[in-house]
Amino acid sequence: MSGHSKWSTIKRKKGATDAKRGKIFTRLIKEITVLARMGGGDPDGNPRLRSAIATAKAENMPKDNIERAIKKGTGDLEGAVYEEIVYEGYGPGGVAVLAQCLTDNKNRTVADVRYCFNKNGGNLAESGCVSFLFDQKGMIQIDKTKVAEEQLMDIALEAGAEDIIDDDDVFQVLTAPEDFNDVREALEKNNIEMLEASVTMLPQTTVEITDEKMASRIIRLMDALEDNEDVQNVYANFDIADEIMEALS
Repeated sequence: MSGHSKWSTIKRKKGATDAKRGKIFTRLIKEITVLARMGGGDPDGNPRLRSAIATAKAENMPKDNIERAIKKGTGDLEGAVYEEIVYEGYGPGGVAVLAQCLTDNKNRTVADVRYCFNKNGGNLAESGCVSFLFDQKGMIQIDKTKVAEEQLMDIALEAGAEDIIDDDDVFQVLTAPEDFNDVREALEKNNIEMLEASVTMLPQTTVEITDEKMASRIIRLMDALEDNEDVQNVYANFDIADEIMEALS
């Protein structure tokens, strides 16, 4: 199951959760602000910022919002100073969980994240306790009805993709982080529509969950973490069978 993101698949099938909760613009603005502060406001010289801007445009974020976020990051406009921090822990059933945050108040965020873990049958742990179980990869998801597999393979592999996974109703294109933008831009140039494109953390191995109650507790933990305003992304190494997910839904 290496290279597979079960949580990503579940979120996609649940629908545009972040958009419905009105959080996606907030998350993107924070990300753009931090990336501009870290690497400068010129997208041509800051690949991570260029990628975040492309994601924001794909979500129809107004150009003015993007420009203001960049200016806050470079100090041309006043704004909160956000810090990147990743919290690690264990969920129900010993599932490994990473919560990637951007915060202007670390004390508040760690207290909130710990509460999410404790309330939902998990526990916050020390830095480094589970991160070694994940690999950082670029992942691009494409609706299988939008492109032929051969065409996708020709374009993506030529641009530097590592692998293409057939995952139910989508193709997952996997890349090394440094090759992500090249592959994404190659797909854009060939007018291939992407459902999602991001640099993510993929589990090296997964924990199979066969108990419905345990699965429900895990999903509650993941949802609780993602509901927190300081949490940008949540990653985990569980594998819940499709029939259990159907029963839960």
